[in-house]
Amino acid sequence: MPVYKAPTRDTRFVLNEVVGLDSYSHLPGFEGATRDMTDAVIEEAGRFTSEVLAPLNQVGDREGCTRHADGAVTTPTGFKAAYDQFREAGWGTLTAPAEFGGQGLPHAIGFAFEEYMGEANQAFAMYPGLAAGAISAILAKGSPEQQAKYLPKMVSGEWLGTMNLTEPQCGTDLGLIRTRAEPNADGSHAITGTKIFISAGDHDLTENIIHLVLAKTPGAPDSTKGISLFIVPKVLVNDDGSLGARNAVSVGSIEHKMGIHGNATCVMNYDGATGWLVGEENKGLAAMFIMMNAARLGVGIQGLAQAEVAYQNAVIYAGERRQGRSLTGAKDPQAKADPLFVHPDVRRMLMDAKTFIEGMRALCLWGGLQVDLAHKAATEEERQEADDLIGLLTPVIKGYGTDMGYKTATDMQQVWGGHGYIVENGMDQFVRDARIAMIYEGANGVQAMDLAGRKLAQNGGRAIQRFFKLVDDECASVGDDPTLKLVAERLAKVNGELKASTMWFMQNVMATPDNLGAGAYAYMTLAGIASLGLMWLKVGKVAAKAQGGEDALFYQAKLTCAKHWALRFAPQAGALRREIEAGAETIMALPPEAFAA
Repeated sequence: MPVYKAPTRDTRFVLNEVVGLDSYSHLPGFEGATRDMTDAVIEEAGRFTSEVLAPLNQVGDREGCTRHADGAVTTPTGFKAAYDQFREAGWGTLTAPAEFGGQGLPHAIGFAFEEYMGEANQAFAMYPGLAAGAISAILAKGSPEQQAKYLPKMVSGEWLGTMNLTEPQCGTDLGLIRTRAEPNADGSHAITGTKIFISAGDHDLTENIIHLVLAKTPGAPDSTKGISLFIVPKVLVNDDGSLGARNAVSVGSIEHKMGIHGNATCVMNYDGATGWLVGEENKGLAAMFIMMNAARLGVGIQGLAQAEVAYQNAVIYAGERRQGRSLTGAKDPQAKADPLFVHPDVRRMLMDAKTFIEGMRALCLWGGLQVDLAHKAATEEERQEADDLIGLLTPVIKGYGTDMGYKTATDMQQVWGGHGYIVENGMDQFVRDARIAMIYEGANGVQAMDLAGRKLAQNGGRAIQRFFKLVDDECASVGDDPTLKLVAERLAKVNGELKASTMWFMQNVMATPDNLGAGAYAYMTLAGIASLGLMWLKVGKVAAKAQGGEDALFYQAKLTCAKHWALRFAPQAGALRREIEAGAETIMALPPEAFAA
């Protein structure tokens, strides 16, 4: 049976020593984020996820969810009791606004808890995770009446929420949706249509589910400009907040999936269900993007999470499993073979994993800080800079984070060899659960196009120029430590490759638009390597000053990982730039029929 222990020591290091969360105590929302408070929340979050959620991970994978004859859906054994503990402990309130019953803590702390939930039980984590995104959308676009009616019980966890975008004939191209919203005399709308792939579409965890549904009103433009967003409760809510009649929304079926079996991924049928417009008519996509951007950051964290839990189990196995002898001579002559740890190729996979995981954790938690600073920083300039950076890096965190999360999970399965292919050992579940993160909330190719095709050009390239400067400034401020000088030198080169690739797009896309699509994925990966390097330089600076004492091994490992990034990750940048500059010639050369020849 796989094991899990929340990486609280590393999280506290990033939040306290790298991000410096307590240094922002003068800003609204950060007052309660003292070091003692942060440490206490992180440790208790680690305990809850390790002891309550992790033991249910394989249970959820084996049992899945069940749709009964009456259409009701039940979650796997133990999920309801675990959710009750989650709600009673107030975990869903961490970052929610205080005026609706939340704790209003910084998003970096919320991101840490999201990571732990994903590591312990990703399928479970998706139930409250979707609700958090729905809360964000209603906060941003809902009327005061809608906020008062739905948010208190969503924040408390008494009700959960979903997002309903995809239909059988359309996924990314939402302009093709067919779900209709016909106006009713009382100002509500009758919602009719079918949505598919709806995570947490129905379940037995809460008595109500607040669905956010994209639909088109009569006469709306037949494109993304004609999409509106509606609140459609599973159970109608009376004016006094009590529950009324069951709405005309039902589960057609539960999808049979490769992974995340413990989450009810549903086909949802809306048969004239009563819904209420959120925000302006025909402006629903903008409202939904608020939810989607929050979800994309959450999915990036899922990539990190599956990498971490797979890594933990691979490390244990590499220490216990004996196979062959070290290339430099037997390390344990009394035994018939040495542990896997003696083999450089096993170490290669483990070091790549450790370097990605710890760098990605720093990037996600630093990104959580930018989410808050975008709204709460002291000056407009600081708020704009934070907003630019997190907007630019959201597709990188989602795309690169989940690509590498999946790769890491498969590498950790490889460490286990044949035993990693055996279901009882649990490594296969980490791989299967990690795979969906590359697909949902916008497949990673879509993330790449969002970055290269939209984010680069926004506001005259302001965001990418801010990123270039941030990296340049970090590289220019290293001291005499030889490891840091190496990391800074290699990071400056990676940043140079990213700058050159950006310029190549500017010069070669107008005449040949396919060049953008052909190079976007490599560009996203290059930006991911640069972002990881930026974090390792930040981390390395802290570690270099903190060496010594009882934590000497912890800080020395940080410097070694920073060097590993410089020697093993950074060299990929040049190849990625050459891939970008190859353009679209061979990619677009063959007619479709040639692929079937």
